[in-house]
Amino acid sequence: MPADPLHHALDVPALIGAIDGAGLQAVHVRSAAGDRPTFLSRPELGHRLDPESRARLRAQSGVGRDAVLVVADGLAARATEAHSLPILRAAVPRLEAAGWRVGPIVVAEQGSVPLGDEIGAAVGAHLAVVLLGEPGEAGRPESLGIYVTWDPAPGRTAEDRNRIADVRPGGVSTEAAVARLVRLMTEARARRLSGEALEDGASDA
Repeated sequence: MPADPLHHALDVPALIGAIDGAGLQAVHVRSAAGDRPTFLSRPELGHRLDPESRARLRAQSGVGRDAVLVVADGLAARATEAHSLPILRAAVPRLEAAGWRVGPIVVAEQGSVPLGDEIGAAVGAHLAVVLLGEPGEAGRPESLGIYVTWDPAPGRTAEDRNRIADVRPGGVSTEAAVARLVRLMTEARARRLSGEALEDGASDA
């Protein structure tokens, strides 16, 4: 296995097994990148689903979801493996108790943040939440980033999203991240938007 953490491949069977073990359902999709070397050399391919995955998700579009939760490897698959399940365990029951229909968790291989836009559009969700492994910055270890996008569709930009960064032990805790996520999602649904315009209404202050 390469020493470089960027090359670590997401253990999809283990992650899906853990999600199932938590009493949640999961569906596996792949981006158009195909494999890790392709994803690293052509990151734009991580923005799009491969045709088989797109067709599988579109077949589920009639289920009816308010939000779709996407777990993607990003550039730090180990962080995804370590930190995404605690967020799901804490967030999903809280969202369902509040009336959110979230459907199966989508586990995306070789995926980046914009992949959530296509996934959200494919399943007909009003809102996409992407949990994604991110490399460490400024001496910090790898962490999980959480991205919230209202009305997901290809072509959305960073300005259209809200981000919860540095989710990890010693950074933003699971409890704080889930509280922030639920506030963002609730405010996004109420105001029918996300991104910079949402920040004031969903601040932690």
